[in-house]
Amino acid sequence: MSEIAKADRSVGTARRWLMLALGVFAQGSSAVIVHGTPFLLPALTERGMPLATAGLLVAMPTVGLCCMLIAWGYAVDRIGERAVLVAGPLVICVAGAAAATVTNYVALGALLFVAGMGAASTNGASGRVIVGWFPPERRGLAMGIRQTAQPLGVGIGALTIPVVAAAHGFSVAILVPAVMAGLAAAACAVGIVDPPRPGGAGAAKPVNPYRGDATLWRIHGVSVLLVVPQATVWTFALLWLHRDVGLSLGAAGALVTATQLLGAAGRIGAGVWSDRVGSRMRPLRTVAVAAVVSMAGLALTAWVGWWWAAIPILVIASVITVADNGLAFTAVAEIAGPYWSGRGLGIQNTGQNLASAAIAPLFGAVITAAGFPAAYLVAAVIAVAAVPLVPLGRSGRAAPEHQGVLKN
Repeated sequence: MSEIAKADRSVGTARRWLMLALGVFAQGSSAVIVHGTPFLLPALTERGMPLATAGLLVAMPTVGLCCMLIAWGYAVDRIGERAVLVAGPLVICVAGAAAATVTNYVALGALLFVAGMGAASTNGASGRVIVGWFPPERRGLAMGIRQTAQPLGVGIGALTIPVVAAAHGFSVAILVPAVMAGLAAAACAVGIVDPPRPGGAGAAKPVNPYRGDATLWRIHGVSVLLVVPQATVWTFALLWLHRDVGLSLGAAGALVTATQLLGAAGRIGAGVWSDRVGSRMRPLRTVAVAAVVSMAGLALTAWVGWWWAAIPILVIASVITVADNGLAFTAVAEIAGPYWSGRGLGIQNTGQNLASAAIAPLFGAVITAAGFPAAYLVAAVIAVAAVPLVPLGRSGRAAPEHQGVLKN
């Protein structure tokens, strides 16, 4: 009997889906602290803080996350998923609660950095739970659902953080992800079961999937390039809609939330698509091309002031630019295998989040100098480089239980 079949029998279908839901919740709490803090930008800039400086402050959770992704991935490979999914959200909860008590910008930045370190835990651990408990023909769907945690977290942040910050101050708004993370830690402690791993105590040590094959490195590179348009839209959409288009903060936040909900649905659709065609990489290349086209269209319509076209294109771009994450994430986990996927996913997310962390300060400076259309155009140009980098004809190794299932 295969390990997956044993896993199905040991926990049951309902328990697998419960663990998927818990992984989404834990990842969502991380997404709110990491990707929701840019929604503090209106409150910070209205206090007179330069946009580039405010961008650096709200990027601190992402910086903290980048510092710990690989370390948490190593912990997943060594001590298991459940322990990591409890410990990391607890760090977010404590650091977020402490951040709500300070008004000094330096102290706030330091606590946001620590919260980001905790947020790094959920990326690899929640992905490993899914890859470990779901069979290959369901992984695209399951991972697509798991990937909805990020846009849902952004949506929750857009809907709550600007309103709370405007009413009660930017520090109090940090309580939103802190409370979520505390609930996630408690739920994962009760509901997560570490998935079994193939091989017994005497099994040979798995080979390093990064040696002799550039497939994983190419996937990492594609993801880094494609995160630029994604993070550009996430970080500045609210500010652009409020400042250039003229929408109120409430209306702009509601629109951003709606785009994130649509983006969540798009990630599920991309996962199902990859299951149906038996490939993660062919859909990934199509998404890369679509990201280039949508961001270029957004730049053009924003430049000429065609809001009737720019707003729908923003919605489309918000959906397209998040669709690649689940495809690449699943492929990395499958190729790296159960004994390397924690570190592989850590490397994957480190590259993405390092690029994402640079978006707020660097593109904030671009917007200050040349406006929002220029920033959207730069993001489109960067995404162009991702298209030929997608490894359509890979010949790399997959973990034994994954071989022959998918042609990436």
